[in-house]
Amino acid sequence: MPRRQIRVTGAAEAPLRAALRALRTELDVPEAFGPEVLAEAERAAREPTLPAYDATDIPLFTIDPPTSTDLDQAMHLSRRPEGYRVRYAIADVAAFVAPGGALDAEAHRRVTTLYFPDGKIPLHPPLLSEGAASLLPDQTCPAVLWTVDLDADGRPTATDVRRALVRSRAKLDYESVQKQLDAGTAEEPLALLKDIGLLREQQEVARGGISLNVPEQEIAERDGAYELAYRAPLPAEGWNAQISLLTGMAAAELMLAYGTGVLRTLPAAPDGAVGRLRRTARALRIDWPHHVSYAELIRSLDPHLPHHAAFLQECTTLLRGAGYTVFRGGVTPDLTTHAAVAAPYTHCTAPLRRLVDRYASELCLAAAAGVEPPEWVLAALDDLPKRMAEGTRRAGTVERECVDIVEAALLKDRVGELFDATVVDVQEREPTVGTVQLESPAVVARIKSEEGAGTLPLGERLRVRLTQADPGSSKVLFAPV
Repeated sequence: MPRRQIRVTGAAEAPLRAALRALRTELDVPEAFGPEVLAEAERAAREPTLPAYDATDIPLFTIDPPTSTDLDQAMHLSRRPEGYRVRYAIADVAAFVAPGGALDAEAHRRVTTLYFPDGKIPLHPPLLSEGAASLLPDQTCPAVLWTVDLDADGRPTATDVRRALVRSRAKLDYESVQKQLDAGTAEEPLALLKDIGLLREQQEVARGGISLNVPEQEIAERDGAYELAYRAPLPAEGWNAQISLLTGMAAAELMLAYGTGVLRTLPAAPDGAVGRLRRTARALRIDWPHHVSYAELIRSLDPHLPHHAAFLQECTTLLRGAGYTVFRGGVTPDLTTHAAVAAPYTHCTAPLRRLVDRYASELCLAAAAGVEPPEWVLAALDDLPKRMAEGTRRAGTVERECVDIVEAALLKDRVGELFDATVVDVQEREPTVGTVQLESPAVVARIKSEEGAGTLPLGERLRVRLTQADPGSSKVLFAPV
């Protein structure tokens, strides 16, 4: 999923479509699947590779946005005398995608699902990703089934992973889940989502990890003008994410013990990035005393407040150094941890939408069984970080350009107006060019001083004039007054 989710509603959708279509063309985004890929997908949907182990008796359920049909994960939660048991089924994409085939080649070309405000460009044909391979309710399908036992404090005590046939019983959405949990009407397997989620959040705090409850940005047209708003995530979304995070951490530990794997790694943020974030906090009038750590500040914020929501959006900039680290032959890499997770971690729970997860699942299955990974996995392993980096960069570009287009649409009728802003970044080689954070609306955009006007005052508040806002070129530009 994108770090920053944007959607458009109402009449705002129509004028943005042309700019978004142009962006797809400019970035050479793949859209339609070729006939060979579709033909292979149809064959795979009819005849997937099925596992021998039958786990269809486990009453799994999914929790996703109500319109989602590409369902990667299904879960069942239960109590044990010593704690809890988490069963987490992940779509088994390898049961449908043959190594070296047309589907495989297309997935390596696309790398990730791309998200636009008006739709998505899927990694796999919808026939699979939203059909045969998806963990839809009342559909028997192959999955990679994780079983993680936890103690009474939510710490893992045992992990098992194997291929299995599964059958989800219900497709739930976050809002209805939250209502059931708040009302105390949820049956135990769902009610435990809150109990386990809260325990895992406590474990996260103890190890120094950070979960960003990044709100969804929404641009809507009201009374003839564009308006920017934020939808704060529900607590149930965070508890659901903790189950995925738990699985990614268990997978990383399994691969590290095995000696071969692929990790999602992130070094600690450089001082410059944190300094920029402090200036953004100041711009949004968020109090961040120097004795308060970044993690403490994040946990104190309320995503329902617009200026807190805007700051949480900007906190995603600290994730930009994340990458994939491959290791084999028992040689542990220098960096094994993800700074935001504060532990070893890997991507393995979204194979319908991200290429690397299919490989991570295979490596974990091999590690759990104590056998060699498939040759097609080992052959692709060394190239995987580069391929994922290229795909992630494209997804990041899509995300940034979409934000620019949406913000240009928001401001297009306000060219010439004055705003209060703070300079949060200045280019070293061209100090008359930089970035400003507006107080209202919460927009981040480029600023350029007129020739001879001098260096931009980094970290200071100033009045700025909007000089350009064109959704067609996705450009917003300000100038100091």
